[in-house]
Amino acid sequence: MMRPLANILIGVVLLIHVYIFLLETVLFRTRGRKVFGLRAEQVEVMAPAMSNQGCYNGFLAAALAVALLHPDPAIAKAFAVFGLLCVAVAGVWGAVTVQRRILFVQTVPALLALAVLLLAQ
Repeated sequence: MMRPLANILIGVVLLIHVYIFLLETVLFRTRGRKVFGLRAEQVEVMAPAMSNQGCYNGFLAAALAVALLHPDPAIAKAFAVFGLLCVAVAGVWGAVTVQRRILFVQTVPALLALAVLLLAQ
């Protein structure tokens, strides 16, 4: 029963990071500007760095996608643990350097998914 719940939580974290990837890359000048509360002049200055940051969030999502889709359970679990730990650390760093809310958007869901995954032995 725990493994399906772990997969659902991993999927939620994956979707969060796909959304963040989109906000920081293709939607940065429109929706991203609103979500991050930026003025128009800030957007043009920040766009290249945000696109780069979005790319990293895309990599986190990719690791979690491999975790959900890989046919070998051991490899899938390794990707899940790696991806979720990376998300948790990135969330802590974001909370320290950018905004405390990032801790609740990224780190808490990742650690919850990781806890459920590890308890689903």
